[in-house]
Amino acid sequence: MSAGAGEDRREKILEALRGAASPLSGGALAKRCGVSRQVVVTDIALLRTRGEKIVSTNRGYVLFAGDAPSRPTRLFKCRHTAEQTADELTCVVDLGGRVEDVFVNHRVYGKVSSDLGISSRRDVERFMAELASGVSAPLLEVTSGYHFHHVSAESEEVLDEVGRALADRGYLVEPTDYEAVTFA
Repeated sequence: MSAGAGEDRREKILEALRGAASPLSGGALAKRCGVSRQVVVTDIALLRTRGEKIVSTNRGYVLFAGDAPSRPTRLFKCRHTAEQTADELTCVVDLGGRVEDVFVNHRVYGKVSSDLGISSRRDVERFMAELASGVSAPLLEVTSGYHFHHVSAESEEVLDEVGRALADRGYLVEPTDYEAVTFA
């Protein structure tokens, strides 16, 4: 396959994302381009390196047409069981927060992360259904329940409320100095 074909395919992916009314999954983009999902994942990475603002969510890829709106964002370190995941996420979205991502700091593998973009109970239900229907486990299971979320909200006050609610449920853990500086 020529380099030109790869570039043409990446342009086709961009066009699809520009015209999409909702996130497009890697599988849907692969089908559209006649390649495997892994090829699409590689193409998305190449597009990002050239400056395209493509974000991965739990429902697929989204292209930002301009700068993403700036919202206050805070890092929360949490610890709980996999069974408490829905409660944690619902707690955040019910208070007006958006769970931007999840990541763990594994001692061997380093930072392992996934963009989530969860901002409603419906998003939480979809995410939990996806976990239940697959053979994959939540990231927190590889680090004894410890994990991190970047949460955004309309105001710092909402983020304060989210922090208090997570602490009240016993989910909030104080990050180490290293974590606070490295992952903030």
